[in-house]
Amino acid sequence: MLAYAANRPVAGKAPSSPPAMLLIISAHVALIALVMSAKMEMTRHQPKDGPIINIPVPPDPPPAGTTVRPQHPQPRPISDPHPYVPLPDPKPVTLDPGPNVDPGPIVTGGPNSFPGFSPKPFAAPVRHEPRLLTNPNELKPPYPESKILSEEEATLQLRLTISESGRVTAVDAVGSADRVFLEAARRYLIAHWRYQPATVDGSAVASSVTISLSFRLDG
Repeated sequence: MLAYAANRPVAGKAPSSPPAMLLIISAHVALIALVMSAKMEMTRHQPKDGPIINIPVPPDPPPAGTTVRPQHPQPRPISDPHPYVPLPDPKPVTLDPGPNVDPGPIVTGGPNSFPGFSPKPFAAPVRHEPRLLTNPNELKPPYPESKILSEEEATLQLRLTISESGRVTAVDAVGSADRVFLEAARRYLIAHWRYQPATVDGSAVASSVTISLSFRLDG
């Protein structure tokens, strides 16, 4: 179209010169180059807040005839949470037996094996029981008046506690006993009965004796 328009005669206009056409073409080429340069600059400078996409570049293929072996991940060693730490061997302990002393001959046998030694025989302690010292005429306690009127009789089993001085300090019934007879006997025995105290190896000691005391109305 440009060639046709250029060769077509135009009435009233002078034919355009070749330098003008070259100038127009150069201007178009420069404009096209400027537009392309602007597009490349916009593509290169992307906005900072946009996403950044990294596309991995595949490695170059191996040359023909090369065998590629798949690589397996090597297992990572697992650390022992309780590692074994060897302990040093304990030093042996040597006991000092001391100087070597000859104990001498071992002597066996009875007491006669040791000259001059005579063992003393074991002596049991010598004990003497308490002995009543009260006059027989003063042994009998008075008869309770209430029991005389009711004509009651009784036989009491009594345990007497005797001190180191020979006095009766306690009178207790052994088994069942009438209270009136028991109180009458207790008051009289504590007040009148006397004993020679018991002794152990010659020393006076406290003791106890059990007696039988009868209350009778036969005079």
